[in-house]
Amino acid sequence: MIAPRVLAIMGSGETSPTMIKTHRRLLAAADRVGPAVLLDTPVGFQENASDIAARAVEYFRDGVGHPISVARWRGAHEDDVTYEEMLTALRTAGYVFAGPGSPSYALRQWADTPVPSLLAAKLRDGGCVTFASAAALTLGVVTVPVYEIYKVGEEPRWLPGLDLLGAATGLSIAVIPHYDNAEGGTHDTRFCYLGERRLAELERSLPDGTFVLGVDEHTACVIDLEASTATVEGLGGVTVRRAGESHVITSGTTVPLAELASAGEVVAPAFAPVEDVGLGGSGPSDQHSPLLAAAAELEARFDAALAELDVRGAVAAMLELEEALVAWSRDTLQSDEPDRTRAVLRSMIVRLGQLTDVGPLVEAMLEIRTRARSERRFEESDWVRDRLVEFGVEVHDTPEGSSWRLLS
Repeated sequence: MIAPRVLAIMGSGETSPTMIKTHRRLLAAADRVGPAVLLDTPVGFQENASDIAARAVEYFRDGVGHPISVARWRGAHEDDVTYEEMLTALRTAGYVFAGPGSPSYALRQWADTPVPSLLAAKLRDGGCVTFASAAALTLGVVTVPVYEIYKVGEEPRWLPGLDLLGAATGLSIAVIPHYDNAEGGTHDTRFCYLGERRLAELERSLPDGTFVLGVDEHTACVIDLEASTATVEGLGGVTVRRAGESHVITSGTTVPLAELASAGEVVAPAFAPVEDVGLGGSGPSDQHSPLLAAAAELEARFDAALAELDVRGAVAAMLELEEALVAWSRDTLQSDEPDRTRAVLRSMIVRLGQLTDVGPLVEAMLEIRTRARSERRFEESDWVRDRLVEFGVEVHDTPEGSSWRLLS
């Protein structure tokens, strides 16, 4: 049986529920080659690198249903044993995964090490390399130093990339993940936080024959090197951009690599031209976040249930939202989306509590019933009691007065 040779590029969401199906499919094929390993170098500079790696391991174990071990290499400060253990893990792995962090940091640590050649050998001889977010930026002939440009304010420039794509496909590509990012709201954070102005500036300095491959968030571009095809999976699309002209491959589409290379020169049927989407709104777009979109949908269901006094329906919506939070808790993307979703859930709890605080209402109805009984309006008294029972309130009459309890 031919060993798989696959390069998967994820725009974001690599440890979220949106990419579970893709990971499972790729892992099932890669298991024939060797175990799965997480290369943690891109995030090695962060103080919480161990926590991020642990959450990724938990995601694969509990979410994907497949074990993954950490091939730890956070930089040249690591000891020799850790370094050799990392290299051994890469050599024997069937599935190599890397994700968030800094592309420029990762490239500095991998320079003058066998890591790039080991990854290239995996794609040449058999195995699957899945790089996402920051790690995905390193795959092309050039790389965007996104932290330095977006956070520090340095002038837009390219860094030399690993060019694993070029070695595997013969194509000269600059990979841009987070392509449809909308966190900026009123300022342009598309194209991995570059925006149109800076991407256009960088595009003019690309090496001859190089094009941009943009991968949307929660989207994967799976390149099957045996079949010479590229398949788009997930919630968004993959954009081929040459000299400012963009063409998109929609999710669920498979195209030959030859067509990927020619997009923008001769538009193939699989591609559609893309207009500049522009900007609007006053804050981040929830439509680009599956978690926030789920929160909005479940909040609407909760509101509808509350309007009908359907407590069970309201509770069901709350439980689904809590399950979504648990599923997304393993995602290594550091954003405020979980906090915003928890705020929605807390609001639901408060509003349901206000609805179900029936004590004052029951006491008022019992007072009406007591007055009716004292005035010998027994039919009205019985009617109040029966209505309370219908709403789950059991009434007990004693010589000292009436008491009540909620029926279970």
